[in-house]
Amino acid sequence: MRAESCLNYERNTMNLPRRKFLRLAAAVAALPIFPRVATAQTYPMRPVRIIGGFPAGSAPDIFVRLIGQSLSERLGQPFIIENRPGAGSNIGTEAVVRAPADGYTLLLATSANAINATLYNNLQFNFIQDIAPIASIVRFPHIMEVNPSFPAKTVPEFIAYAKANPGKINMGSAGSGTPQHVIGELFKVMAGVDMLHVPYRGITPALTDLLGGQVQVIFDALPLSIEYIRAGKLRPLAVTTATRWDGLPNLPTVSEFLPGYEATSWLGISAPRNTPSEIVEKLNQEINAVLADPKTRARFAELGGTPLPGSPTDFGELIAEETQKWSKVVKFAGAKPD
Repeated sequence: MRAESCLNYERNTMNLPRRKFLRLAAAVAALPIFPRVATAQTYPMRPVRIIGGFPAGSAPDIFVRLIGQSLSERLGQPFIIENRPGAGSNIGTEAVVRAPADGYTLLLATSANAINATLYNNLQFNFIQDIAPIASIVRFPHIMEVNPSFPAKTVPEFIAYAKANPGKINMGSAGSGTPQHVIGELFKVMAGVDMLHVPYRGITPALTDLLGGQVQVIFDALPLSIEYIRAGKLRPLAVTTATRWDGLPNLPTVSEFLPGYEATSWLGISAPRNTPSEIVEKLNQEINAVLADPKTRARFAELGGTPLPGSPTDFGELIAEETQKWSKVVKFAGAKPD
């Protein structure tokens, strides 16, 4: 009996710490739930920065400011657009990658990020791995445009002229590896023409030289060129999308002359990896609500943009697909950063 009592005592003293440990473990496991819920309910509690790797007044900047203003109104905190241009948008991207994953520093992700993944060999980050997709925003076409004094008035005439004058057509862009550059390179490959790429530090000086005749063609983002086109200062030859743009219904697509050609730019919002999923989902829902607003859709249409609602997963898939597509173009063209 004495031995049995000792055995029971030992069992009880061993089980007591175990029961305490299990209760403690259960309590610890439950703790993160409440902060996550609270974070989702109270976010944002202070101003949010959206960092863009492009100058103020650029096409990405125009669209993200529309989104930022609407988010500020909906969520009651300022969404501040911060421009950090340089290195093909990599400076701004790296700033977000290194920022705390708390939802208060976001990135304006663009087509350039998909291009840069292959263009640059020494990036200090992996865009797909280090960024959490939140929501895609808009897709818009580029316009193949020339100075009105240029002899070609159609894409076939342009191709014929380029083949008769190899290397004598200057193709301007906002810089090596920018969407204007690689979209032009895709045209060169598919049309079998030789043009001299002239990279600028931003699209504004490139457009200035196109207006002045120093360069002959630019594959520019529609939002920036549409007013020049409407004023007759630039001659559009085609849009780069698979279908015609409603704003210029008589303007053909490049694919009508080069079957299979298609290129667009897109924008979206992303965050540092490990940003709480509750914040990602909340921002996704709010951005999609902004994109569904008739006023937003009307303004996007004026700029040639098509709203691109979807889930974070949808945006992640778009980024992966575009990264693979432009990787092939960059490698084939041998494009290098400035």
